[in-house]
Amino acid sequence: MKADSSSSSSLNSRMRLRNNHGVGSSSQDWPPFSRHRYSALSSQEDYRSEESEEFGPVFLQEPDDAIFSLDSDDKKVIMNCDARGNPVPTYSWLINGTIVDTEGDFRYSLIDGDLIIHNASEAIDYGRYQCRAENSIGSVLSRDALLQFAYLGAFSGRTRGAVSVREGQGVVLMCAPPPHSPEIIYSWVFNELPSFVAEDSRRFISQETGNLYISKVQPSDVGSYVCQVKNTVNNARVLSPPTPLTLKTDGVMGEYEPKIEAHFPQTVLAAKGITVRLECFALGNPVPTITWRKMSGNIPKKARLRKSQAVLEIPNIQLEDSGSYECKAENTRGSTAFRGQLQVYTLPQWISMINDTQLDSGEQLHWESRATGKPRPTYRWLRNGEPLNSQSRVEMVNGELIIHRLQQADSGMYQCIAENKYGAIYSSAELKILASAPMFSTNPVRLIATVGKDVSLECRPRASPKPRISWRKNDRRVQPSHRIMLLRNNNLRIINSSRSDEGSYVCRAENQFGSAELTTMLLVKEPMRVELSPIRVEVTVGESVVLSCKVTHDPSLDVSFLWLLNNQPLNTQQEGGHFEYIQTQSSTADLMIRSILLKHAGKYGCRAQTSADSVLAEAELLVRGPPGPPGVVIVEEITDTTATLSWSHGVDNHSPITTYNVQARSPVSLGWQTVKTDPDPVTGNMESAMAVELNPWVEYEFRVVATNGIGTGDPSTPSRAVRTKEAVPSVAPANVRGGNGRRHELVISWEPISEEFQNGEGFGYIVAFRANGTRGWKEKMVTSADSTTYKYRDETFPPLTPFEVRVGVYNNKGDGPFSEVVTVFSAEGEPREPPTEMQAFAISSSEIKVMWKPPNPGPGRPQGYEVSFWKDVEQEETGKKKRTTGNEMTMLLTGLEGNTQYLISVKGFNSVGQGPQVHRRGTASQ
Repeated sequence: MKADSSSSSSLNSRMRLRNNHGVGSSSQDWPPFSRHRYSALSSQEDYRSEESEEFGPVFLQEPDDAIFSLDSDDKKVIMNCDARGNPVPTYSWLINGTIVDTEGDFRYSLIDGDLIIHNASEAIDYGRYQCRAENSIGSVLSRDALLQFAYLGAFSGRTRGAVSVREGQGVVLMCAPPPHSPEIIYSWVFNELPSFVAEDSRRFISQETGNLYISKVQPSDVGSYVCQVKNTVNNARVLSPPTPLTLKTDGVMGEYEPKIEAHFPQTVLAAKGITVRLECFALGNPVPTITWRKMSGNIPKKARLRKSQAVLEIPNIQLEDSGSYECKAENTRGSTAFRGQLQVYTLPQWISMINDTQLDSGEQLHWESRATGKPRPTYRWLRNGEPLNSQSRVEMVNGELIIHRLQQADSGMYQCIAENKYGAIYSSAELKILASAPMFSTNPVRLIATVGKDVSLECRPRASPKPRISWRKNDRRVQPSHRIMLLRNNNLRIINSSRSDEGSYVCRAENQFGSAELTTMLLVKEPMRVELSPIRVEVTVGESVVLSCKVTHDPSLDVSFLWLLNNQPLNTQQEGGHFEYIQTQSSTADLMIRSILLKHAGKYGCRAQTSADSVLAEAELLVRGPPGPPGVVIVEEITDTTATLSWSHGVDNHSPITTYNVQARSPVSLGWQTVKTDPDPVTGNMESAMAVELNPWVEYEFRVVATNGIGTGDPSTPSRAVRTKEAVPSVAPANVRGGNGRRHELVISWEPISEEFQNGEGFGYIVAFRANGTRGWKEKMVTSADSTTYKYRDETFPPLTPFEVRVGVYNNKGDGPFSEVVTVFSAEGEPREPPTEMQAFAISSSEIKVMWKPPNPGPGRPQGYEVSFWKDVEQEETGKKKRTTGNEMTMLLTGLEGNTQYLISVKGFNSVGQGPQVHRRGTASQ
């Protein structure tokens, strides 16, 4: 909808909106018990309740197309219709444009808006139905709904003649279906139920004609054929008389080229969105092959081939699927083709619709509707359900309706219909012509202004048509001047007001329906002054401050205060107790800020308000605190032990930065650690430094922390991770030692070097050793960085031979330092001699005491002894074992069986192994 320039402001101010999706929108389009129409005639307009506002009919439910089965037990058809309106609408119905006589014809009845048809018959009741909803505002017509009747007649009972063909010849068996409505499904029975003809490349049943096509008859096809049809609505089925198929005996049919017997129409019309089925089948010998193509472009990817390629099925057909399609039948004897045109149409759809409108009499209405569709839709207009014709004041062109010089008689319900040959859609709206005397919602009005300020006196009456406006002050007509102006919106504006402007102002509004006056009492007061102190204050984090706001104002006016921070109202409830309002007297208000944080810095405002004035005073609060984080750290250059870093200054929070602390973190460090720098210290005016004494071949992240006179701030964002260059190892293994091991072994161990000090890839150890008194070193490479032990075996050196030992390090960059030389003895081995002077004697019926002495002196000293014992009648493997603590020479065996002989052995052991054993017998007895 749009309006011409002369009435656009009036029309826009009085437009009333509703959720108008065209006639037939669902009941969800409207909230229960409401239809919103908002008017903006003036800010003083009184809003009436929706229940009292009258409005024209709006469809909630419209009739839908229906198919009624004549076989139904209930011979009753119901066509639905429902609408809202105030007053409540009444209903009537039309069939094919003629009024349905629901009063005089007993077959029809109305329940609310629904039409019930009793004893429905196709001859009388088939057709297109429309519902009319009407009240005192006007009437509207629903979309039309087609009522059809489903039925299926019987086949003719006349006997069908036999069809006789040669073997190899093609044949078409005719179905000749009975009268029916709507569509039916065809199938063929072979000989008797339930044996149905199976379709394949040789046999095809057309769902267009119902005929059975056999491209090449075989002896197995001989038999009786019956056509079965099924109604898609009521599922009724009927069978045709049988058609016998026989073979001629005068020979076999030779090969012949294909002949297309079943094909889709020359022109196929399809609605957008449906599934289209194109049929094509040919007779021929050999059996022909069917192929498809689209003459311009490719067959849609969504298309499917059915029935051995005899059917091309295109789901959800779209405009771009239109075009010329060809089916081709081909065998070894030749080929033939058929072409047809597929055309896709679309029903009309709304792009823009009309909306409810209120206008003054004499104004101009301009409505515009737009719809798409193929073919392109045309437009018709209805007023109260009747065709609207062009007149001197009425213009209708391509979906536009213009009515000049509106009159009260033009009020009512209007509908625009967009239609093409495939369907029609409706859009509805109410036109209300306004006519009322001027009226003010509030009267009188008291207005307080301030000396020196501009003031506006409003005059916005509710009236239609627009009223004439005049102003007077103290019963004298107001004369416009350079200070007093009558605005286009009828308000009176006074520039630079003074005490002399005080008085009673009357706005008078009148039109042909009456008049009304609005009185405004204008009072002019001295301006208010606001002082906020201190104007600028500096504090340190954690301190407190009080801002004091003092007001000088007319004592007859009440004053209120509003505190702001950075132009936003200050909410003390959300600030954790840092703020407190203190009002000591009516004209003074203080703001206490406790334990100040950095975020409390900014511009504070105290706004004092009276009914006449609003004044803002501002003060600035600077908060000194630790510095903010420096800018991101960038690694400019990296060596094996240094990293050149740069960063940018962060905020100093009003206290100069004195120093920067450089910190580093690596995978092997315990969190962030301060690193040495060059220069040292890094002063607050610097933005770069070199981290020194780093470890080679270690991945580091760096960050910077700033410090000022208040404290240390938050760290910067870490740099990207970088790895220092490789270098020769600089740390030798610690705690080099040896011992243990088997006889003739030299065992050397050390503490491994952590990854932090390996300085590069290819790290390993160099183990060097020589017997005391010899000159040359033996060196062995240990390639695992995690190794802690090296064993050397030589049968020539005796146990406990002293060796000089040192362990060094290396990596891909070269050899590093060796440890200090230490003396390590070769292993003395496991005990070589058994214990001596072993004795075993009974202590009681369950105890035997065993005693022995150490082996003869020599290598392989025992660190303890193991005693084994078992019954004489058992194997040694089943015996029990007990070990001494240290080098004890006795052991008491307990829990033995009385008067039982035991075999007992003793052997020494150490960390390398066990020595030979000595045996004795013993008996536990009294």
